[in-house]
Amino acid sequence: MKIEILKNGNPVASKCGDDNLYLVYNAEYEEGDQIRVTTDEKGFYRVQLEATLGQAVIYSPGGEYTLSIPFGQKHDCYNASAFKGEMHYLAIRKAYECESTYRNLAYNPYDSHENTTFFPHTKANIETRGESVFASRNAIDGIIASNNHGFWPFISWGINRDPKAELNLDFGRDVIIDKIIFYTRADFPHDAWWDKASITFSDGETIDFNLKKFDGPQIFPIKEKKISSLTLHDLIKADDPSPFPALVQLEVYGKEA
Repeated sequence: MKIEILKNGNPVASKCGDDNLYLVYNAEYEEGDQIRVTTDEKGFYRVQLEATLGQAVIYSPGGEYTLSIPFGQKHDCYNASAFKGEMHYLAIRKAYECESTYRNLAYNPYDSHENTTFFPHTKANIETRGESVFASRNAIDGIIASNNHGFWPFISWGINRDPKAELNLDFGRDVIIDKIIFYTRADFPHDAWWDKASITFSDGETIDFNLKKFDGPQIFPIKEKKISSLTLHDLIKADDPSPFPALVQLEVYGKEA
């Protein structure tokens, strides 16, 4: 494994190791800097690439993960102190077997548009005004603050009023799931909500979920199924004057296949 800090595409700090690795970078990040993590083997890893984002168990098929250090509006979806200062701690190790058991399989605070190797990973056909505070990655970052909007920690997947909006969640491998939890945004009366949302799973089945005006988890047990991805779609807005429903968090509970 390898952790690197890149400046203009070239490493300025790096650390290599077999199964337990950390890197301390004692300089301020500058615009254009990147974090690059290389994993040679497919499997589960516990990563921490920014102090405020904490640790997460991710699945990697092997290869390079790259995260561009966010600046400007791209930084708005993170804690104000994230990626700031002159001392940064990054770590990765192979996950212990007990860390890849039954859990929220949709959790990954290190997801981004450019991510192709740290799963789960989201992508959406619509994100409100292209702003980071409404990006699809916000729906799997673990933050459930919902009674405001447009700034951290009140971040969400915003659909720009488009009823054809869809969000795809890719697990990167087969998993077995049995529960879906929605957190919809609840900045009432600014916000509306969805009466119904549909999820089509990679096994071909589509399930409709009846939602309500609620600030908190809306929990739906489902029959156990093996999938590798799902798509959230057909978001039916409630009859409410507000045109602004949004998704704060999508949790998917299960275990490895």
